Amino acid sequence: MNPNEKLLWSIAFPGFGQLLNGKYVKGILFIFLEFMINIRSHFNEVIMLSFNGEIEKTFLRTEFQWLMFYPCVYFFAMWDAYNDAGGGKEPYSFLPFALSAFFVTVGLIFSAKKRYSGCCLEQSGFQC
Repeated sequence: MNPNEKLLWSIAFPGFGQLLNGKYVKGILFIFLEFMINIRSHFNEVIMLSFNGEIEKTFLRTEFQWLMFYPCVYFFAMWDAYNDAGGGKEPYSFLPFALSAFFVTVGLIFSAKKRYSGCCLEQSGFQC
């Protein structure tokens, strides 16, 4: 498999790219971290609530302290799988992954307190 295939497997689920590269300890560690962060932050439940338009419940259910770890683990697992497979040899090839993790984390920080239609969406609930 080429590095792009390992990257795509890592996008599908953090840790799979490492397992395909033969880095079993790292792969299992990333899978464990993904499960732990996903469960502690209630990520799947939050996604389901937001898809159903239950925005207030989404903000009340989200554990932002745990959810802020997810982008860093996710994008690092992608870069690590890609790099271990032989990709990313060009200078600064890590920047798209690092900047993506940074901006998604910053977005999560500011999403905890966001104005929508004149109402302040906070983890404690709607405040108009």
